[in-house]
Amino acid sequence: MRLLLSVWLLLPCVLFAQTPSFVTDSLDSYVRQGMKDWQVPGLALVIIKDGKVVVAKGYGVKDLKTGEPVDENTPFMIASNTKLFTATALAQLEYDHKLSLDDKVSKYIPDFRLFDPVASQLVSIRDILSHRIGTKTFQGDFTFWNSNLSREEIIRRIRLLKPSRPFRQTWGYCNSCFLTAGQIIPKVAGKAWEDYIQDSLLTPLQMTNTYTSLRLVPSTVRLPTPYTTAFTGDLHPVPPDHWDNLGPAADLISTVADLSHWLQCQLDSGRWQGTRVVPFQAMLATRDINSLMTSRKSSEVPQNFMGYGLGLVVSDYNGHQTYWHTGGAAGMVSILTFIPDERLGLAILTNQDNQDFFVLLRHQILDAYLGVPYRNRSAAALPGFRRVMKDTLATINGWKARVTGAKPPLPLSAYTGHYSNPVYGSMDIRQNGGRSR
Repeated sequence: MRLLLSVWLLLPCVLFAQTPSFVTDSLDSYVRQGMKDWQVPGLALVIIKDGKVVVAKGYGVKDLKTGEPVDENTPFMIASNTKLFTATALAQLEYDHKLSLDDKVSKYIPDFRLFDPVASQLVSIRDILSHRIGTKTFQGDFTFWNSNLSREEIIRRIRLLKPSRPFRQTWGYCNSCFLTAGQIIPKVAGKAWEDYIQDSLLTPLQMTNTYTSLRLVPSTVRLPTPYTTAFTGDLHPVPPDHWDNLGPAADLISTVADLSHWLQCQLDSGRWQGTRVVPFQAMLATRDINSLMTSRKSSEVPQNFMGYGLGLVVSDYNGHQTYWHTGGAAGMVSILTFIPDERLGLAILTNQDNQDFFVLLRHQILDAYLGVPYRNRSAAALPGFRRVMKDTLATINGWKARVTGAKPPLPLSAYTGHYSNPVYGSMDIRQNGGRSR
């Protein structure tokens, strides 16, 4: 009886010891100082450990003018953290025998082509979900998003993207490929990507403040204002991205409160509150490495390899298998991470896109939980970031200086006309008085 009493007396201490002192004692001050140093107006954070929410809160403000605070229910654009939802949906459909991830894309989109005709015949759903078609990272993307191009037109233009590497040899990040994968869903499920994601994932996970498009956010819900310090060094607002045409790659908007459900599902083999939402076999399919990103040891974090699954980066962190992804929209960046063998997960959402603090905070939290000796990563990285920004701004100002007062080698009329490119589209240049536009 005395032994049993001793165990019960010790149990609270054991449970408390699971939360590192950095999280219990220093997290708030670390975040606030980091936000000040890196000029981050608002940040939301959730940490999951052993099936419990350890932290779910907001810091700073949605908007510098209104001062409205960020909290755990503040929705941010999570951008490419959408990709795991799309990949999971397709893995579910494979589990349900509606498709195979190794099916050719042309089976569902008959006119789909890549630049190389042989690759066009071979390219599979798995290939386009793991960024291995041979194009460079972001090739074509900056033309496609925030444009009036339809999803079908973007998919058609993929064939015009000339690869820099052989098919399936190297990893090159491709948003239009994820769009293509998402457009396969209605072919086999009879539902648009938006509806399938809502019905199969968001609703069962009770992610009630998560939206599949900016246009679906209720007028009563106010997103944070997106900010950046790029190009000027000063914090200034930027227009939000509108990219429904790339929806399956980047369109989800969510809160850390909702994302805690998604993380819990990932950490509990596909279950949420005891109910199966995602088949575990489908979940495992997203975690298998299909593309090698690097096998070299990192000098910044305790990591020895990094590969890409399906909408998910797979790496190690101080000996623990780690799954994660970042997301970047205009004025907003985010990161999600989960480590199943530690039953540990976290999500960080911010409304300033020209900063590394969101990644450094992720590393700092993982260090605390996984036994990496403490060093202030934010303080250590800040001087280098400031040096790079100083050099970048000097280069930009140099461009401006050369442009001011310069004259073109030809008369302005020589530059007018209609220009077109099969990938980039059309542009008209007309003379307006002494200027061309």
